[in-house]
Amino acid sequence: MKGQRIGYVRVSSFDQNPERQLEQIEVDRVFTDKASGKDTKRPQLEALLTFAREGDTVVVHSMDRLARNLDDLRSLVHDITRRGIRVEFIKEGLTFTGDDSAMSKLLLSVMGAFAEFERALIRERQREGIALAKQRGAYKGRKKSLRPEQIIQLRNRANAGEKKSDLAREYGISRETVYQYLRK
Repeated sequence: MKGQRIGYVRVSSFDQNPERQLEQIEVDRVFTDKASGKDTKRPQLEALLTFAREGDTVVVHSMDRLARNLDDLRSLVHDITRRGIRVEFIKEGLTFTGDDSAMSKLLLSVMGAFAEFERALIRERQREGIALAKQRGAYKGRKKSLRPEQIIQLRNRANAGEKKSDLAREYGISRETVYQYLRK
């Protein structure tokens, strides 16, 4: 029995274009998460895992789109293939069927390690770039949600006993942001 080809797409932010990941790849259905790879709660990945059946193939652009790190990648691929579902990575040109051969385990580990290493390098370069920009005075961080006079007003009202959730709604900020302003 030939199963369905099910695509999984993950983009880190809402402004990234998810279409490019499986562009020109034929799939019957696509599950798309808009979440950081470090997030363990990815609702569309969970939905895909519930939806997929024996004989299906899960198609992913690259290993780093599926997993946060090497351990997570190995675990996910093992769990999926154990159920008789193939996993195909387009960028790496690899397909895993659960045959558990020594070569497939090696390829998964080596390619997963390279993907993890590549992400670490990107994060390191990003941190270095931000540090240099801060030294030049070009990087100021995110713009404050409230003006200084609003912060004073917020603190006074919170100290007077007003509910943080009410203040957050009124000022159009999250409760966590209210608490951050109160801690400073």
